[in-house]
Amino acid sequence: MRWYHYLAYFFGGAFLANALPHLGNGISGHAFQSPFASPPGVGLSSSTVNVLWGLFNLAAGYLLVCRVGSFNLRRTLHVLVLGAGVLIMSLMLAHTFGKLHGGL
Repeated sequence: MRWYHYLAYFFGGAFLANALPHLGNGISGHAFQSPFASPPGVGLSSSTVNVLWGLFNLAAGYLLVCRVGSFNLRRTLHVLVLGAGVLIMSLMLAHTFGKLHGGL
């Protein structure tokens, strides 16, 4: 495996983690923060925008994990690198959205 495959898996995990809050809120019909709101990341975007943004993140995560290198769920290092991306992005999202929703 080349080093950039692991970098792709890490960022693929980050994109997959970022897809969850946008899809969850969008599908349930709730407005939520997105990069397209005013101000970006703080203001609320419509549920439709969040579904589209969530699907974009899901597609980017898929491309980075499944189309770069040969990701294998049975290879512990592959899963750990992907999981590190999910973990770090999840903590960053919890911190950012926690400030806006009283979670901190």
